[in-house]
Amino acid sequence: MAAAPPPVCDTRASPEVTERSLDKRKYPSPAERIRILSPTLSNTGRERRRWLRRRTAQDGDINELNLPKTCDISFSDPDDLLNFKLVICPDEGFYKSGKFVFSFKVGQGYPHDPPKVKCETMVYHPNIDLEGNVCLNILREDWKPVLTINSIIYGLQYLFLEPNPEDPLNKEAAEVLQNNRRLFEQNVQRSMRGGYIGSTYFERCLK
Repeated sequence: MAAAPPPVCDTRASPEVTERSLDKRKYPSPAERIRILSPTLSNTGRERRRWLRRRTAQDGDINELNLPKTCDISFSDPDDLLNFKLVICPDEGFYKSGKFVFSFKVGQGYPHDPPKVKCETMVYHPNIDLEGNVCLNILREDWKPVLTINSIIYGLQYLFLEPNPEDPLNKEAAEVLQNNRRLFEQNVQRSMRGGYIGSTYFERCLK
């Protein structure tokens, strides 16, 4: 049986990614965090140079992160900067006082391909479905090699400040936001406290 197609996300209406001037956080340099090892499949000098360029871009982006004060990252393996968790704790808007965890997987195609990002916290949100898929323009067709992991983090933060009902993955949440903002706010608060919205149960995700 063929696998179901991924959810459709028309990111033309997605919120624009914006960065605010916030305090920088100092992260150790990649040289302090990991050892650069030769790839096992690199048989030529050209392949090795390509691999090193990709690795330098990946490590540089992590080292130069300028995180918003509402965000933090963690690495389950200190020798692996390509897989990490992002925690967003909004301090304003519908999702204030919530705690939302995202997984990042940076592939070999980076920076030409965006990282794979999933929301690990079930959230009542028009732009994040119940399986954790995220509708953000720069995670799909609007990605460009000049963008960085920092750009994605700001974009995810913005989704919690300005959820967009015009570009939904969770259509039910989008309809409620469009037609009854007060009910939408109540549903968000109920979901973050832990409870049912319709037939769907949400685990508590308050800080």
